[in-house]
Amino acid sequence: MIPKKGMIKVSDAFERIVHWFLAISCIILMISGLGMMFQSFNFLGTIVGGLKNLKIIHNFTGLIFGISLLFSIRVWWKEAGVFDFPDDLEWIKCAGGYLWHVDKVPETGKYNPGQKAFFLAVVIFGIIMFISGLIMWFPLGFSAGMVRFMFFLHALGFVVIFPFFFIHLYLGTIGVPGSAPAIFTGYVTRSWCEKQCPKWLKEMEEEGKLEVYGEEKEAPAHH
Repeated sequence: MIPKKGMIKVSDAFERIVHWFLAISCIILMISGLGMMFQSFNFLGTIVGGLKNLKIIHNFTGLIFGISLLFSIRVWWKEAGVFDFPDDLEWIKCAGGYLWHVDKVPETGKYNPGQKAFFLAVVIFGIIMFISGLIMWFPLGFSAGMVRFMFFLHALGFVVIFPFFFIHLYLGTIGVPGSAPAIFTGYVTRSWCEKQCPKWLKEMEEEGKLEVYGEEKEAPAHH
């Protein structure tokens, strides 16, 4: 998949690598977790030679997820981890035009409030799942009650992240056409930017930081 001339760069190679490590580790954790949690999914263990092997895969993938999560916080916290009020509130009031028709959707920065909510859910519950998973793996001196509570927190994290993950997957593919190239090549069309992150597009153009495929970086706009 090669970007076409005139497409706008929205993510660099490092961001895409972090995204893919986080996404793939999350998928493996969800599948392996289901295989251990529910008897009807135990057959997933058979594929890898038993539930013991599935647990090993789950645990070590959890370490990769934890490292990826730290990098994702470092990469996206500034733009996706903080709500920009009152602007974001206007977008939230009309649900970004996703749930009902809105004549003019309030302009957002690089990430809209829905994406910010998903990011924060992954960060908060990802940290909870990582810590609870470590305690479940290495109970050490923790009481039996404490370890049982970690199982509850782990399951709670799954209940929150699981639906969010599929909503994110849907919106990143068929739900918002033109989004997928952002995580494959790092480039999207100008029309996609004008619709999804118009405020960010204007800021990048004014600051001369906009990277357009096949063109020199734009000079700052003078007013």
